[in-house]
Amino acid sequence: MKKFLTMFKVRREEWLAAAFTMVMLLALHALVIARNFDQFTRVNAGHWNVFVNNFTVSGFDPITYSMVTYWEANYNVYRHPLLSFMVWPLSQLNQWLMSATGMNLVQFIVAVPLLLCAFYAFVFMYRIFRDIIRLRRFDSALLSSMLFSMAYVMVSAVVPDHFCVSLFLLVFALYVSGRKLQAGTQFKIWQTVALFFVTAGVTLSNGVKVYLYSLFTNGRKFFRLKYFLFAVILPCALIWVFARWEYRTFVLPKEKARAELRAKKNAEKRQRMFDAFRDTSSVKDSVEARKAFDAEMKRRAQAKYLRDRQKPWNKHTGKPMGEGEFMRWTDATTSRASTAVENLFGESIQLHQDHLLQDTLRSRPVIVPYRWVVNYVVEGVLVLLFVAGVWCGRRSRFLWMALSGFAFDMLLHMGLGFGINEVYIMGAHWLFVVPLAVGFLLRKCYGSRSEAWLRGLLSVLVCWLFGYNLTLFVGYLIQ
Repeated sequence: MKKFLTMFKVRREEWLAAAFTMVMLLALHALVIARNFDQFTRVNAGHWNVFVNNFTVSGFDPITYSMVTYWEANYNVYRHPLLSFMVWPLSQLNQWLMSATGMNLVQFIVAVPLLLCAFYAFVFMYRIFRDIIRLRRFDSALLSSMLFSMAYVMVSAVVPDHFCVSLFLLVFALYVSGRKLQAGTQFKIWQTVALFFVTAGVTLSNGVKVYLYSLFTNGRKFFRLKYFLFAVILPCALIWVFARWEYRTFVLPKEKARAELRAKKNAEKRQRMFDAFRDTSSVKDSVEARKAFDAEMKRRAQAKYLRDRQKPWNKHTGKPMGEGEFMRWTDATTSRASTAVENLFGESIQLHQDHLLQDTLRSRPVIVPYRWVVNYVVEGVLVLLFVAGVWCGRRSRFLWMALSGFAFDMLLHMGLGFGINEVYIMGAHWLFVVPLAVGFLLRKCYGSRSEAWLRGLLSVLVCWLFGYNLTLFVGYLIQ
């Protein structure tokens, strides 16, 4: 445990760059809190509707605000099986503070772990460049800053969602895995299990990446019966059983109660409408009146269905590849090419000026073009640097380990179409791979004439991303 805690001691050379990032994030948190301070600090004010109706930053959901205000298992239990219980201590703290102060301090309470996760994501990213890729101090700080200059890393770090937590956990897992590769050691069973439960508990896809990292570090030993049984099969089975228990215990009773209440209200409403129809209709026979009423209700239902198909939450969602708990989240029809240009390597890294930080389920179109050509130039340069970095690091087992997680995300989002209509909000799960690959390109240039040119280009890109994204994000928060 002492050795583990020592990893979180910040080195002297890391403080300056990390402090600049922390100051920026503190300022952004202050703006996020100030934006809804009056509504969100009230107690007993219908917290769920207050949060959902007033917190509007892209597609991020303020579920955590609601959970910390009054705890219940509101996260999707199959995608985030342990997250509800991870925020339970914060909820207890907030209950005590509400009774002591008469104010709901949920925004401040949630901001603290987000700041810590963002801070240590920066620190461990810096260590990846310094300890594993072996870059110089300035270059390590520059590329770590590049990560936080990207739009949806910057935004994820200050909104009440799980993405910033996932960013820290994935960068930390990557760093630990990289150090094991360097030392020629493997993950022990208990280490893999602990890392899997923490990461998969936040978001199930994170656990897949932990196993990918373990496969690279442990090699063939990953498939040894003892390791595979106790580090892979058993934890997966346990977390699935727990998710099923969580659903049946906390979610299913509420769903049944809501369904029964909705059915009762619909039956009462339908009866009132039928009575009104009988009073105004010229049809006096009860059987014929019922037939005429049912036909009218069918016509209205069809009209409502057609109207709903034009609403953003339907219109901006592609056709799923199948039915079921997981397949219904897939998307077979949204354009992959346009998504890659405007959203995957577009909005994830540079905000769009039009429909700025709007939600696709409310008002933002799925595909939004940039106003300026320079945005596409920056995007193109970053993609080329990323590809060149992959080429330069093609012999690095560590880079391929990082890319395996990136490939899994691309399969999930661009292949199956999971969350493809707002793929950019998942950027914190994979964007760190871009500066990581560029780090291999920079190291390849050490000692050559192109070193200074590449460093200068990266500095210009980072300054552009910070200036452009901060201007738009701050402008949105203070409007």
